[in-house]
Amino acid sequence: MGDMANSSIEFHPKPQQHQEVPHVGGFGCTLAELRSLMELRGAEALQKIQEAYGDVSGLCRRLKTSPTEGLSDNTNDLEKRRQIYGQNFIPPKQPKTFLQLVWEALQDVTLIILEVAAIVSLGLSFYAPPGEESEACGNVSGGAEDEGEAEAGWIEGAAILLSVICVVLVTAFNDWSKEKQFRGLQSRIEQEQKFTVIRNGQLLQVPVAALVVGDIAQVKYGDLLPADGVLIQGNDLKIDESSLTGESDHVRKSADKDPMLLSGTHVMEGSGRMVVTAVGVNSQTGIIFTLLGAGGEEEEKKDKKAKKQDGAVAMEMQPLKSAEGGEMEEREKKKANVPKKEKSVLQGKLTKLAVQIGKAGLVMSAITVIILVLYFVIETFVVDGRVWLAECTPVYVQYFVKFFIIGVTVLVVAVPEGLPLAVTISLAYSVKKMMKDNNLVRHLDACETMGNATAICSDKTGTLTTNRMTVVQSYLGDTHYKEIPAPSALTPKILDLLVHAISINSAYTTKILPPEKEGALPRQVGNKTECALLGFVLDLKRDFQPVREQIPEDQLYKVYTFNSVRKSMSTVIRMPDGGFRLFSKGASEILLKKCTNILNSNGELRGFRPRDRDDMVKKIIEPMACDGLRTICIAYRDFSAIQEPDWDNENEVVGDLTCIAVVGIEDPVRPEVPEAIRKCQRAGITVRMVTGDNINTARAIAAKCGIIQPGEDFLCLEGKEFNRRIRNEKGEIEQERLDKVWPKLRVLARSSPTDKHTLVKGIIDSTTGEQRQVVAVTGDGTNDGPALKKADVGFAMGIAGTDVAKEASDIILTDDNFTSIVKAVMWGRNVYDSISKFLQFQLTVNVVAVIVAFTGACITQDSPLKAVQMLWVNLIMDTFASLALATEPPTESLLLRKPYGRDKPLISRTMMKNILGHAVYQLTIIFTLLFVGELFFDIDSGRNAPLHSPPSEHYTIIFNTFVMMQLFNEINARKIHGERNVFDGIFSNPIFCTIVLGTFGIQIVIVQFGGKPFSCSPLSTEQWLWCLFVGVGELVWGQVIATIPTSQLKCLKEAGHGPGKDEMTDEELAEGEEEIDHAERELRRGQILWFRGLNRIQTQIRVVKAFRSSLYEGLEKPESKSCIHNFMATPEFLINDYTHNIPLIDDTDVDENEERLRAPPPPPPNQNNNAIDSGIYLTTHATKSATSSAFSSRPGSPLHSMETSL
Repeated sequence: MGDMANSSIEFHPKPQQHQEVPHVGGFGCTLAELRSLMELRGAEALQKIQEAYGDVSGLCRRLKTSPTEGLSDNTNDLEKRRQIYGQNFIPPKQPKTFLQLVWEALQDVTLIILEVAAIVSLGLSFYAPPGEESEACGNVSGGAEDEGEAEAGWIEGAAILLSVICVVLVTAFNDWSKEKQFRGLQSRIEQEQKFTVIRNGQLLQVPVAALVVGDIAQVKYGDLLPADGVLIQGNDLKIDESSLTGESDHVRKSADKDPMLLSGTHVMEGSGRMVVTAVGVNSQTGIIFTLLGAGGEEEEKKDKKAKKQDGAVAMEMQPLKSAEGGEMEEREKKKANVPKKEKSVLQGKLTKLAVQIGKAGLVMSAITVIILVLYFVIETFVVDGRVWLAECTPVYVQYFVKFFIIGVTVLVVAVPEGLPLAVTISLAYSVKKMMKDNNLVRHLDACETMGNATAICSDKTGTLTTNRMTVVQSYLGDTHYKEIPAPSALTPKILDLLVHAISINSAYTTKILPPEKEGALPRQVGNKTECALLGFVLDLKRDFQPVREQIPEDQLYKVYTFNSVRKSMSTVIRMPDGGFRLFSKGASEILLKKCTNILNSNGELRGFRPRDRDDMVKKIIEPMACDGLRTICIAYRDFSAIQEPDWDNENEVVGDLTCIAVVGIEDPVRPEVPEAIRKCQRAGITVRMVTGDNINTARAIAAKCGIIQPGEDFLCLEGKEFNRRIRNEKGEIEQERLDKVWPKLRVLARSSPTDKHTLVKGIIDSTTGEQRQVVAVTGDGTNDGPALKKADVGFAMGIAGTDVAKEASDIILTDDNFTSIVKAVMWGRNVYDSISKFLQFQLTVNVVAVIVAFTGACITQDSPLKAVQMLWVNLIMDTFASLALATEPPTESLLLRKPYGRDKPLISRTMMKNILGHAVYQLTIIFTLLFVGELFFDIDSGRNAPLHSPPSEHYTIIFNTFVMMQLFNEINARKIHGERNVFDGIFSNPIFCTIVLGTFGIQIVIVQFGGKPFSCSPLSTEQWLWCLFVGVGELVWGQVIATIPTSQLKCLKEAGHGPGKDEMTDEELAEGEEEIDHAERELRRGQILWFRGLNRIQTQIRVVKAFRSSLYEGLEKPESKSCIHNFMATPEFLINDYTHNIPLIDDTDVDENEERLRAPPPPPPNQNNNAIDSGIYLTTHATKSATSSAFSSRPGSPLHSMETSL
């Protein structure tokens, strides 16, 4: 495509000033021209547009589009544009092929050792020692001198190889399906993303991939721009371009100063319209992606060359990649990036446990081999006094290989490689099912963390309430109306002013459309508060559309858009007489402070003094707020034509206002919320409400939801009071002060985004309670980004949420409903329990198998369980059991227990009791069978059998009994809290039943027809029944164990704690550094690459590998992104919350200005968060700050000094 465009430049003369030159496809611009245009910024770009096209509308004409009507929705035209200018889609990296995954699975060290051993064993079995000097070599092959038997020596080696292949294929298949699911999820997230464009003069929501060059797109607060474009018209537009430039300051955009909008950047304030000029691979983000090699194969080839030429350049590119580049491979590369996000709680515990078990297994297997070799050497050469003869060497070596294989199998069984698998399966299964419960999980580990949540900080609007707002009370012309007034009751002047103030001073994208079905409610599009006001206009039997047509959006003179600091929105229009009129609306207590007049019942001005204001607050606003209404003030101001005010001095302009009306907006509580909150409280989760609303409104809603109950000891604070309580004299946040506030805090009203972040961070870092808190946060606005990122689990709203919030979140609630969060808790706890069930089962198998192999080898020079049998046990017990136990559906009973918290060990005392109890039973049975089994069944003893002897019935019975006991123990493992009924709900899990029955079937086949490869000889019916009987004994024994109270067993230790407080890992240390400069980053990357090299050598590699993605977490959570809209680290949220000042009633404007002057300058970027805590500069890299460690040493102060509001 690029080449075609370049060639087209050559034979077109350079376009003169306004001369229209027909280009490819009849459009007036080539792809290359547009690409080079988008590389310019600011004044250069303006100059280029003026030289080449005259102005932006000239550019629109060349692209055959209309700035107001947009493109005609004509498929041929759209298709032609896609062919010439490309699609808005960046091709993802090729997924790993199945063979690549197989190759990766083969890298496992234990498997490699087994392969080598098997091949040596194969080689030796084909080597026949010359002559018949078997006598001279001792009773090496005495006994079964059958010709056929001697030749069957190759079978064991081949069988081991076969089972290795089985294990590898299963692993690779699992990885493959995991990746497939992940990609499915990714594409689902991408398809969900829609963008507003104008086509045929109609506003349409189109999927981002359907945007074409020449589209007119509406951009608004909170959008993530999906393509490059040039601004046609904008209001107070500020963009966060940190994802492309790394500059965290917001960039002002306007059609006459800097009109260039780039894909992958965030709209932090304002709104506007742009014409799309570059999409997909040709957009700025796409170009970077292509450099990163996400765009197909040619790049791959170039990459390989480039890698040989200069590693340095590749390294330079790396930081960009961490912004969320490529695809699954990225997760591998992530290892090299600077660690940031802590491992999920579960993964931390599991990694530690797996490594411990692995080490133990390694030691056991080494001892086993040493003992076997010593025993053999001493017996043969010392006791029997033989001499090592040259021709006997192969025979002896064969023995050593056999010992070696036994040792390796002990290791294979000891290493729980099913653990990572169980985690993955369980999480993937949960994620799939959570989709049905309206939870779109973006980061796998979030759903497990959710099970441990102890606190939820929820937004009010839209999450707890329906977000369908309506005006129910109003104060107009000195009268307080409890319902909508009749239009005739109002003075025409007031009515007219009100209609204009509402219609003009709101986003023109906000509309009320007729209902889709008969009898349904009208559809609200856009900002819900504005919809309520527009609905009020309709209720007054007037219409807002004619007013908007009379004054279209591009005629608005100046717009101050709503943001969290202003808490108001104002629009200036030019009056026919040349003067100006400003309309303003916003939170009543803030706007009334700026009013000096009010309209009386005749529509005339009368003075409005501070005393009147206090009166109004008491008589009108507080009663409305106590009914749970949100109060909005609507005001205006006229400016004379003589002297135009300085529009940039906002405090001057928006002051001296005349109040038209105060309205009370109701946002009803969702009917299902109170029940959901009750469930949360029963489950030990504290729900807190954090809202920007008035404290009385917030308290009323909290009482309706059941967040606060009468007679309880709780706090409701405003953001300002909250800040006063947690900051010291210097204005710094102190963890100690925070710890006195948060335990009782239930409602935080009039809070700024910084307050929300402070609260979340304070709760997470707090060490006062008996357990550390795990916090979930919900958010929908751009300003919630930092809190969502900081929380252990961030929920973004799927419907009302902005792209920025979604980008910062872990889970997206597709129905914006609080009840879905409760579902997420249920699934999270279920994941945790599934892993514990699997662990309980797995560890019993490991303990028993290792001890049997070890003692058997030491006493009888041969493991009773052969290598191939061990591998089969390992395969069923690991892979299948993890499937069976990880897919148990959740039950409501999960919500009846308290959360586990961060410090709770994986293996509780009850589980430890179960593991050891069952191990005792199994070992007793197996050793009884091993040493006196032949007498009991009246069969030949299988002990001390020579090399290559045929499989004995004796050892087959041991193997079969072992597997039967495991099968029945798998049923026991379904319950881990010591419940009696282990069959409870077993049929609700078909996978479990299938696997248990399937395993049983295969076991019969192996025993009856497995023969030499599985070292089995067929058993009689009676022997089978005995094996089954012993297996069923497991269930009975399980009941016996359940009767022993755990509290009596003080000796039992818990295992699998998370990393302790003192073992602060490197990652957490790295978290303190706010911004690591490049040199340091390279250094650390170098070290990590080294460690990766060394890591390859460790035996534990497979277990570790499964968790590695979480160990070396990249700058982002592991996540594959290939689509353009997702390129960019979540923006650096810059919140200028002037120290901690949001003006409230008791403040006057003077203080406000002073505070503004006193705001400290932003700290240099390489500081710890203490600077951040002082209030003004907040980037999202804010991680565990040094403060937390400083405060953890102080004893938590008692909570007695708490005063309680209400």
